[in-house]
Amino acid sequence: MGGLQKEFFHMIVDSIFESDFGMFSYIDETRCTWINGSSLESEKEFELVGIVLGLAIYNGVILDVHFPSVIYKKLQGHALDLQDLSSLQPALSRSLRQLLEFDGDVEDVFCYSFQVSSADVYGKVHNVDLLPNGSQIAVTNDNRQKFVELYVKYLLVDSVAKQFDAFSQGFHKVCGGSALTLFSPAELELLICGCPVLDFSQLRSAATYEDGFSPEHPTIVMLWNVFNSMTIKQKKAVLMFVTGSDRVPLKGLSNLTFIIQKHGTDSDRLPAALTCFNRLLLPPYSSEDNLRERLVVAIENSKGFGLT
Repeated sequence: MGGLQKEFFHMIVDSIFESDFGMFSYIDETRCTWINGSSLESEKEFELVGIVLGLAIYNGVILDVHFPSVIYKKLQGHALDLQDLSSLQPALSRSLRQLLEFDGDVEDVFCYSFQVSSADVYGKVHNVDLLPNGSQIAVTNDNRQKFVELYVKYLLVDSVAKQFDAFSQGFHKVCGGSALTLFSPAELELLICGCPVLDFSQLRSAATYEDGFSPEHPTIVMLWNVFNSMTIKQKKAVLMFVTGSDRVPLKGLSNLTFIIQKHGTDSDRLPAALTCFNRLLLPPYSSEDNLRERLVVAIENSKGFGLT
């Protein structure tokens, strides 16, 4: 019914974006994931990543993917400009904009040439000519617009062209065609990643109860007291434990099926979940401390074969 399917996609995506694989790099400034243009992995591997994302959409699975918005524009074949760089490297984008708006002698003050330096994830610095013999061509007031355009193109297109083309090919193998053109890049991001707003108060209003539980039942009151005291990370873990995904549906948590069912009598047993049906099986614990301890153990050991 889809519970294991959601967990499969979640776990494989976690593995794909591990820095140890070197296929993607993490940008601290924007807390997003970018393609590693220096990756030693084959193009076939990047094509497979695209296929995985396409299959997730095809199967209605929302993924915890942290791509910048420019990735979705590239998948849609949109032209890119300086504004798109801000979703990846906002500080550099601001610096280039200052260059364009500078009221003075650009060549004398900035001392730029049409050669730029970039460091790969392995720490090695590369010098790249944006034009033939770029190191010999100074950036001036007259050609600064051209410099910015070429620099943005290098960062967002040329430096990752081989990897992204393979990734895009894999994605479009599954999700290509005229239907994809109906979505804007922002809508495509929502389709893959779900709603970015986590309003957990909506989860309580969406919950339904079975087998003797009700909103006024002492165990349910304790459950929501415990849940409200949890960190965001723990709340997302509860969502993962019950539904097989910690992502939010497009219309928010208020549109999520979330069923809490009484499971036996008071005991030291752990809560259980039927992720295929978004159903939490909860013993009617007699104390809030016991409920908290049992629930935390369950959510911290439920990934893969933790306690199964």
